[in-house]
Amino acid sequence: MELEQNFQKQLSGIKDEVLAMGYLTENSLDRAIEALKKRDLTAAHRIMADDTKIDEKRFEIENKCIDLIAAKCPAKSDLLIIMSINSIVTELERIGDYAEGIAKIVVMIGDEPPLKPLIDIPRMAEITIEMIKGSLKSFVEADTKMAMQVVSMDSIVDSLYDQIFRELLTFMMADPKTINRATRLMWVAHNLERSADRATNICERVIYTITGKI
Repeated sequence: MELEQNFQKQLSGIKDEVLAMGYLTENSLDRAIEALKKRDLTAAHRIMADDTKIDEKRFEIENKCIDLIAAKCPAKSDLLIIMSINSIVTELERIGDYAEGIAKIVVMIGDEPPLKPLIDIPRMAEITIEMIKGSLKSFVEADTKMAMQVVSMDSIVDSLYDQIFRELLTFMMADPKTINRATRLMWVAHNLERSADRATNICERVIYTITGKI
């Protein structure tokens, strides 16, 4: 009984660390978009440097999961949770990479004049961050309904991405001199769209963990 209680305590601690990693990735994504809006190169370089913390957190959590499995042969339900944690931290680490990618784009843009006011991209980022938060909350609370709600939000992000893509394509067709600036904003939108997909993946993993069904 004591062994089981200790196991559950350690598992709960790892879940808390997943949430902490989630906060790091959400914050990195949010800061990257702020750096883009403000053309803040210093902030962009800081985001790029901070990505190492997210990478390290992923492997730290994975190692703790391995130690937990090695210390006790867990029941199938607990093993599903542990395997899901490994999957989730991988998704979070990739989101961190997308945030780093946006920060690199900010540096590439430098002091170029803005192509257009940034409206849809920040909105896209806002929904994506909301999806990341919701996906992690659905995991911790084992809430399939919440996970499905997050999954449904992905279509909104996809629609915004398509809208941004079409608008930027129009700029490039009207004036070839805008191609570089428009392409960079497309990359930003692409990174956000992929981040939302990663949040969706987390939710699909949550649903599988709880129901055993894909």
